[in-house]
Amino acid sequence: MADQTRNAHDGEAGPAPRRPVPERALPDIPVTLSTASVYPRRAAFAFQAAAELGYDGVEVMVWSDPATQDARTLQHLAAVHGVPVRSIHAPTLLVSQRVWGRPPAPKLRRSVDLALEVGAGTVVVHPPFRWQYRYAREFQDQVRELAEDTGVTIAVENMYPWRPRKHRGRRDYMAYLPGWDPTEHGYDHVTLDLSHAACAGQDGLELVKVFGDRLRHVHLADGSGAARDEHLVPGRGNQPCDLVLEELVSRGWRGDVVVEIATRRARTAHERHADLEAALTYARSYLQPEPREYTPPPPEHHHRVADAW
Repeated sequence: MADQTRNAHDGEAGPAPRRPVPERALPDIPVTLSTASVYPRRAAFAFQAAAELGYDGVEVMVWSDPATQDARTLQHLAAVHGVPVRSIHAPTLLVSQRVWGRPPAPKLRRSVDLALEVGAGTVVVHPPFRWQYRYAREFQDQVRELAEDTGVTIAVENMYPWRPRKHRGRRDYMAYLPGWDPTEHGYDHVTLDLSHAACAGQDGLELVKVFGDRLRHVHLADGSGAARDEHLVPGRGNQPCDLVLEELVSRGWRGDVVVEIATRRARTAHERHADLEAALTYARSYLQPEPREYTPPPPEHHHRVADAW
């Protein structure tokens, strides 16, 4: 079927009356959907897909889609679809450098304010880029102070070194300050992204153990160890995604597991939904006291790698 769903910024009918998101019983470890997982579709499509497939909530990636920047629009989408916004991803990607202006520190503060407005308890942020050296000098202190002042968990995400496509003896480019690996820095809370771990040549299960109590948020995706970020459906790469999820359960961990996959090349809503459903089924198969084995079906479309989400 054609991928024809539109959001308020795509010209659909005016908004329905606002109503509160209904209270719903959440599992011990909710599985939520990142709006980045439906790119290039917009946030409204992600809310609709999350509701249709049975996700426990949404993580909003703030970028050029106006809906991701506006609390009232997000509240409306959450109410219409009955799917809460549980986390906000700050606009710290290369592709969102112009969102909310160029200075990065105010954008983090604004992301926290957005989280407070929509009732999200977590903000995900990347470490500063190397060229943001002034921001980098105060980054750790700003993160800690914002969290203490607002009660919002600000979880710094693990990244990876940028590798040239053809190595030929060239060194990796260290694109982040103070560094891409949170294990080397004293952030109070961290986000584990398993696709990024694959790019960095790290083992996701070992990172869970090293992060310990600092681990507050997980981006569930897979990777093959390629130089570029892949964000594969879990189970289609070589990260131990199943063991990571089982470890979280065994630890009595409390946090959100966020499906953050790339579906850029999906030609129809059906193909995109198939990947989103496979990722959700994978997560829930292993996030239970008695896990059941699940292998995702082959993709129905050609995969395209992602930017560093």
